[in-house]
Amino acid sequence: MSHEVLQPEGWARPRGYANGVAATGRQIFVSGQIGWDPEQRIVSDDFAAQTRQALANIVDVLACAGAAPQHVVRLTWYVTSRDEYNASLAAIGASYRELFGRNFPAMSVVVVAALLEPRAKVEIEATAVV
Repeated sequence: MSHEVLQPEGWARPRGYANGVAATGRQIFVSGQIGWDPEQRIVSDDFAAQTRQALANIVDVLACAGAAPQHVVRLTWYVTSRDEYNASLAAIGASYRELFGRNFPAMSVVVVAALLEPRAKVEIEATAVV
């Protein structure tokens, strides 16, 4: 994979994500992953724990295509609570660095009224290029 972080001249460098990424190669699209285990059981009602599991699920799906977190070029997060997301940033950051390392793709975070799974608090989609 070849990818380039897009950072417009004069813009402040974003923290934890990229403003844009240009990539060439095989594209992999990972559907929205939530904080449940392989048996489709929500792992916890804790926001950070659900986020860690959703990220781990993305890693597992990527592996099926011979990809890894460093191949992710875009993440879209859907969260049910801005306050819980912000209150959990330290724990989310620790889980992210553990699972994704220092790869900071283009990213969006969207607050939604609810997710399809009633106990889910976060859903994350990923796009990777190998």
